[in-house]
Amino acid sequence: MRKLPALLAVLGLTAVGLAGCALPAGYESCSRPESTSSATDLVTVSGEAGQKPDVSVHTPFHVDKASFSDVVTGDGPALEAAAQPVVLDITIYSGTTGEQLVATQYNDDLSRVNSFERWQQAVPAFQKTLECATEGSRVVVAIPPGGVEAETAASIGLAEDDSAVAVVDLQKVYLPRAQGSLVYNDAMGMPTVVRAPDGRPGIIVPDAPAPDKLVAQTLIKGDGATVSGDQPIRVNTTSVSWDDRSVLDSTWDADAASTTLDTLVPGAAKALGEVTVGSQLLVVVPADKGSDATPGSARVLVIDILGTDTPPQQ
Repeated sequence: MRKLPALLAVLGLTAVGLAGCALPAGYESCSRPESTSSATDLVTVSGEAGQKPDVSVHTPFHVDKASFSDVVTGDGPALEAAAQPVVLDITIYSGTTGEQLVATQYNDDLSRVNSFERWQQAVPAFQKTLECATEGSRVVVAIPPGGVEAETAASIGLAEDDSAVAVVDLQKVYLPRAQGSLVYNDAMGMPTVVRAPDGRPGIIVPDAPAPDKLVAQTLIKGDGATVSGDQPIRVNTTSVSWDDRSVLDSTWDADAASTTLDTLVPGAAKALGEVTVGSQLLVVVPADKGSDATPGSARVLVIDILGTDTPPQQ
């Protein structure tokens, strides 16, 4: 039995080549599809979701296409988009021998965050079988030959023509974008934010002087937990220069960032008041507090708060 760090190393390697790839940004809707066959016919699974499962594999078996069965259905956020941050625990078994090939740690450490995109790169069979699965769920996935990326399959000892079965626990699912109630703001001369269907913001800077003091607004009020300025959070951010409207930085084409509001913009948390998970924030940082990339220019930031982070276990 191989340990998961080998697989995680592969996940890191495959992620390097993602820039510029046309990966789907989001699913058109998030209604969990019905499985076309019963993946649970291949295994007997017992144990509490979130804990390492007891699995007996009915070998040998061969499947021609990926399928899934939801053993437990959670009530947390749904896995809607490829770039969505998640914490998964998995075990994968050979369809030929029933041997456990790889397993995660199955502990309480929720700092093991990867984008779902990375898991799809390593195990393409997860793309459709975990679509719209919810946090707290346990899913059995039947994996056909080719359903695990070739280098990953070799690293865990899965032969090229072998089928496999995975038990996947969705320990934590972050939001894919800000979700909540729109908030009316009457501040004149502030930038306007428009949003693509996947939540990616576009920022329209007005033809007016930038404010000379920090201004912060809540554009969308999420209904999640309240966060403090110094609490670790997972965010998507877009930053533009007020003067020339150029994009300075964006996490929407990479992984969501782990940071704090005080680190992103000192003083923003105090200016905003209560900030909750699911919220979208608009912050204008005056020119005298601009970054090295924008000397003498104000910066406009749009921040989507996707969830709270858990500090790594010692």
